[in-house]
Amino acid sequence: MDKIRQLWENIFQKGFWKLGIFFALIGPGIITSNVDNDAGGITTYSLAGAQYGLGLLWLLIPITVALIIIQEMCARMGVVSGKGLSDLIRERFGAKITFYLMIVLLLANLGNTFSEFAGIAASMEIFGVSKYISVPFGAFLVWWMVVKGNYKSIEKVFLTACVFYLSYIISGFLVHPDWSAIKTATFTPTLKFDTGMLTMAIGIVGTTIAPWMQFYLQSSIVDKGLKAESYKYARMDVIFGSVTVNVVAFFIIMLCAVTLFQHGLKIDTAKDAALALVPIAGVYCSWLFAFGLLNASLFAASILPLSTAYTICEAFGWESSLNTKFVEAPQFYGLYSLMIFLGAGFILLPNVPLIAIMYYSQVINGILLPFILIFMLLLINDKRIMGNYVNGRLMNIVSWATVVILNVLSVAMVVSAFF
Repeated sequence: MDKIRQLWENIFQKGFWKLGIFFALIGPGIITSNVDNDAGGITTYSLAGAQYGLGLLWLLIPITVALIIIQEMCARMGVVSGKGLSDLIRERFGAKITFYLMIVLLLANLGNTFSEFAGIAASMEIFGVSKYISVPFGAFLVWWMVVKGNYKSIEKVFLTACVFYLSYIISGFLVHPDWSAIKTATFTPTLKFDTGMLTMAIGIVGTTIAPWMQFYLQSSIVDKGLKAESYKYARMDVIFGSVTVNVVAFFIIMLCAVTLFQHGLKIDTAKDAALALVPIAGVYCSWLFAFGLLNASLFAASILPLSTAYTICEAFGWESSLNTKFVEAPQFYGLYSLMIFLGAGFILLPNVPLIAIMYYSQVINGILLPFILIFMLLLINDKRIMGNYVNGRLMNIVSWATVVILNVLSVAMVVSAFF
């Protein structure tokens, strides 16, 4: 009996020890995935549910698989090479290609940053707060947090922000949906050959797997100091993050499907969705939806400029770490500050064509994504960089198939945008 008890004690001790290591090393995967549910993402999911009901829920299953595959490769490159993605692209493909790639990425990220501050303005207007108060305050808050903090303190704030996405899940339960119908829709793929529905499906893919995510994930893993021996925990972090982000997306689509779609209500933005929920699901459900939009917008307004600063500074060999001070990394913090200033300042201008900016930033994302994915696959299979951590044959088949499908969808998104 003593031996059995000792065996169980050892098992529990090892289990708690491994669990403790996991919680110490998680962060980059969960943060990167969840921040993709930003103002643009929430708007896209809201429109998908309001316009097509439960018809596109099933799409989140293959999207989750694709996101895990892509993010796992980024995490692996980060822990093995100890370098960011743009750094590896410059070393492998040269400065000229990297320079043009950074220009396109900067334009896309700037457009996305505009939409995040618009999300802050829209969500606070639901609570009666003017954008001339909410946007400057939000901009100062995210700027101060990053410039005055270090990686560990900032990561804690970001992980806390991830918890508040539960507001969408709570909102979903508040409307008492028909779970049997939802189960059928989730596991029964249906896609009509309708231009609008196909475009929306492409939009869901595009907003869930964005180019900036790959750069930020790898850079944050390097900044956190994770090494090859931590790879299995980094992989678990990525898988957990990829699943949770799509669970939140699932509840946003479902919520709008069983309320707005069933009542035939039309919306154009996530703010419209929050306001339209009041007479159908009650004021508390509407407030939770609006609070989720505010949290997501503040979260992304921090991450997108940070991702841009990481990526561009790595590409040109400048210091890029949250564990440095402003005077030690002036280009890094200067670029971050500039993105915040431009993003917030633009939203305060009158008659801003926000819908057009959000639209064309997604088009740029669609153009950029195929190139990023191809670069990633060439890098992950380079033994000089990855050693024994290169893709195996099966992983390469799955990865290339995923990339081909995503590239086709990206091209289709760009074509549909112009034609």
